[in-house]
Amino acid sequence: MRRRLMCSVVVLFSIPAFAMAADRTVRNSDELRAAVRTAQPGDQILLLPAKYSGGLHIAALSGTKERPIVIKGADATQRPVFTGGGGQAIHLADCNWVTLADLVVKGYAANGINIDDGGTFDTPSVGIIVDNVTVLETGPRGNHDALKMSGVDRFIVRNCRFEAWGGSAIDMVGCHDGLVTGCVFIGREGFEQSNAVQMKGGSRGVLVERSLFKDVGHRAINCGGSTGLAFFRPRVGDCEAKDITIAGNRFIGGIAPVAWVTSDGGHVHHNTIILPEKWVARILQETADKRFRACSGGVFEDNVIVYDSRVSVFVNVGPGTAPETFTFRRNVWCPLEHNRNPNLPTVEEAGIYGVAITRSQIDLKTGDLLSDDSRFIAAGAAAYRKRR
Repeated sequence: MRRRLMCSVVVLFSIPAFAMAADRTVRNSDELRAAVRTAQPGDQILLLPAKYSGGLHIAALSGTKERPIVIKGADATQRPVFTGGGGQAIHLADCNWVTLADLVVKGYAANGINIDDGGTFDTPSVGIIVDNVTVLETGPRGNHDALKMSGVDRFIVRNCRFEAWGGSAIDMVGCHDGLVTGCVFIGREGFEQSNAVQMKGGSRGVLVERSLFKDVGHRAINCGGSTGLAFFRPRVGDCEAKDITIAGNRFIGGIAPVAWVTSDGGHVHHNTIILPEKWVARILQETADKRFRACSGGVFEDNVIVYDSRVSVFVNVGPGTAPETFTFRRNVWCPLEHNRNPNLPTVEEAGIYGVAITRSQIDLKTGDLLSDDSRFIAAGAAAYRKRR
């Protein structure tokens, strides 16, 4: 009897610990700030459709893996809009297991959303999810990013839309073990758009997949970059980026879809690249410090590339790199005019050249190729299957 009573007491006292999570509905910026200050693991802060003021600084807010703190629009079809009220809409500093979802951010001069480790390089922010968030009109020029992340590990950015920015749509410095999936990146005249996704400063183990990049500027994806040594996370190594995978994406226009920059490896496979404006890829060394090894080891395979006469140099190779270490294989090359085979840094293995396609078979909105040519079956974004 005594044992049964003790068990009952334990159960009674354990239930409230899990029952304290709450849905808190807010309708304005003041209520949002008050809800954030008292949020506990498992809480959902639901924003009713309205305009909210930016400059929202959230520090040291942590849920848990099992019970994250969620800040989201109450109605995904009528999302709340952050506009005005500071240089950036939302800043998460040293936060863990926090989700931002179903929001719109528009017109910030500094950054749209900023997520960082609060300067504690050895203890990164972990478990951040950004889901169904649209960030518009950031900048318009200079190092002003739609989504800036510094020292963020085990993150997910999914089903988001980024349109018109200055520096990067997503800028990562020292970020690790993350996923960018199902996103749309759209460039716009009047915005500088240096790149869409940049992974540098010691970033490692990031997958960018199943996304659309359209007219996104100089480099759609910058695998590496040039980072001040004081900003590497957790510390300076021998490259800007390592173990980056770029797969199942569609690229339309832009000067170069992919650049390897002071990076170690980088796997680019099963992408569809349509009409780049100058190069298909770049291999560059932008950090002169002797601690850094030459940009090397990239793999470019099973991609479909549709190109025209604007591409005269297929892969731009900069000084101080090791282009001989790069691998090209099983890519399908489709010239729209002047049937020219690609000139590549190394001999391609099993490349397929001169595949005929017409402009009417290219969907310039989705990046799909409307062709039943059997040579496309195993290559390009339509053939991508995520590796388990």
